[in-house]
Amino acid sequence: MASEQLLTNGGTPITASKSTQVKVSAPSQPPQFPSDLPPAALDLAAKLFDLARAGDTSTLSAYLAAGVPKNLTNSSGDTLLMLTSYHGHTDTAKLLLNQGADPNILNEKGQSVIAGAVFKGCDEVVKVLFEGGADVKIGHPNAVDCARMFKREEMLRLFGAEVGEGVEIRVDDAPRG
Repeated sequence: MASEQLLTNGGTPITASKSTQVKVSAPSQPPQFPSDLPPAALDLAAKLFDLARAGDTSTLSAYLAAGVPKNLTNSSGDTLLMLTSYHGHTDTAKLLLNQGADPNILNEKGQSVIAGAVFKGCDEVVKVLFEGGADVKIGHPNAVDCARMFKREEMLRLFGAEVGEGVEIRVDDAPRG
């Protein structure tokens, strides 16, 4: 008897014979808010963000292969790439970029992935992000501004920014205490 491999929404293979009728119905409308998701989905999302923070490249790779969105975003707008980069996990950042994760998504605070890595001093991650197409001039503050603030001359050279360039502040505009 011939059989076919079918995938459920969760990516778990099931086998059905040619005589088996499988009815697949699409949801009428996807959930609009995280609170609309079933608890198991919320638990899985939390696990995925923890894997990114921990730099568990092999486990995260398996989830991505099973169809987890490469630009999965948490309630703060942080992507898997942002979380793994902020925690200095170069190999996991490479994996996500190679899978097509967007290095230019800003979180809800307007922060970029690469600026966060500059801020944290994750030089190898910064290089991977830069080579992976991260825009150093998006976000607030952007990666160039962060490199200047923290006197990260190597990063400024990597970005092609002039070392010693500064932000001009007028004394009249400075906040007073």
